[in-house]
Parts: sequence; C-alpha cells; structure tokens
Amino acid sequence: MTVQPRASAFQTNAVVVSNLRRAYGARTVIDHLHLVIGQGEFVVLLGESGCGKTTLLRALAGLDPVQGGTIEVPGRPAVVFQEHRLLPWETLWRNVTLGLHVPDARARAAEALGEVGLGDRLDDWPRNLSGGQAQRVALARALVQAPKLLLLDEPFAALDALTRLRMHGLVKDLVARHQPGVLLVTHDVDEALRLGDRLLVLRAGVIAAEHRLTPGRDVAGVRADLLHGLGVTSSH
Repeated sequence: MTVQPRASAFQTNAVVVSNLRRAYGARTVIDHLHLVIGQGEFVVLLGESGCGKTTLLRALAGLDPVQGGTIEVPGRPAVVFQEHRLLPWETLWRNVTLGLHVPDARARAAEALGEVGLGDRLDDWPRNLSGGQAQRVALARALVQAPKLLLLDEPFAALDALTRLRMHGLVKDLVARHQPGVLLVTHDVDEALRLGDRLLVLRAGVIAAEHRLTPGRDVAGVRADLLHGLGVTSSH
C-alpha cells in the first residue's frame, strides 16, 4: 500500500520516505525503508560499502527508480557529488546557474559564489580551481536553487584533511543560513559526528541504528556505538 503524508507535513519536513523499496534483480538493496528529515536538520547516513547508501540518495534525488513506496519532497532536491562535475567549457557563474532560467541569473550566481568565498571569480574557469574551490562552486550551484532538501554524496572524500575541515565549517554555516534538510552520505565516522544532528546506520536495506547528537551527549560513546554498528571492533 502506498502511504501519503498529510498535506501539512512539509511545513516542517524536507522529505518524507515511506515504505521505500529498491532492488537490482533478485537483490533487494532498500527494504521497505522509512525516513523523515526535518527542515534545517542535518542527517548523516553511514554504512558498509555496498549497503545501499548511494542508492538511497539517488532515489531521493529522483535519479534512480524505485519498486515500491513513496518519496515526498517539496520541490526539487539539490545534489553535491564526490566529484564536482563542473563543465570545463563554462565560466564559474554559468556553472552555478546551470538549469536556472531566470533573468537575474548572474546576480544570483554572484551571491552564491560570494557565500562560498569565490565572489571575485565569476568569470574564471574550472581549470583554475583547486579541489576544494571546485567543491565550493558545486555547493554554490546546489544552494542557488534554494532547495528544501540538500543531498551530499561523500563530497569531501577527495579533499586533503585541512581542506576537508574548512569545508565542514562552510557547509555547517550554509545549512544554518539556508535551512535545507540535509542528507550526507559518508564513510567517515568523525565527519559524521562533526556535522550531523542525527546519525543513521544503514544495514540490510533498513535504518538499523539512530543516534541524536544533543547538547551534553557523550560523543565518545556515540562514536564507539557507531563503530560497533559498522562492524569495527577494537583489538585492545
């Protein structure tokens, strides 16, 4: 049976997933999964390789079909992938406004690039950017759409440690300012603890564990529980 959320759900929710199923042939990857992400909430999804994290994200983005259930999102989600996917033959401002058909596109690009620290690079080219700068442009391209749901598929994985930390701070600031609901897919437990309000572990196609990071919560304890849930055990 298809489950529909109440008409008022999106006053506070960025996405409502009900009874979702996704399979590849006889192999079920997402098995009647339920998920709600609130507006402004930062949710991080962890799990072993091949458990279906990216499959779920692609389904939420509308990039992959599903075999059952519903996904309800107010408006079009925005996605930032591990690779920046900038078009090398377009300037930065045109990359930021791909698919944005409005008369003030350049002005919106300038504002978005300014928010990620590249406001003076509108007419520059992707080849002149570092990896971190390219991901900043990818973030600007996502946020210029003013999405209610922002999907991040390991966008920091290819960055060096210091650049990654700077990007964490930038993303947290941008999410606080724009208030999209966020789903971040990552393998990095420390990254999850640094960014997330709610941490989920995906196993066997369902949410197997959930941890909320509230003020005063024992982060070391949550880290240990996450590692245990991911099958990582201490040798000491």
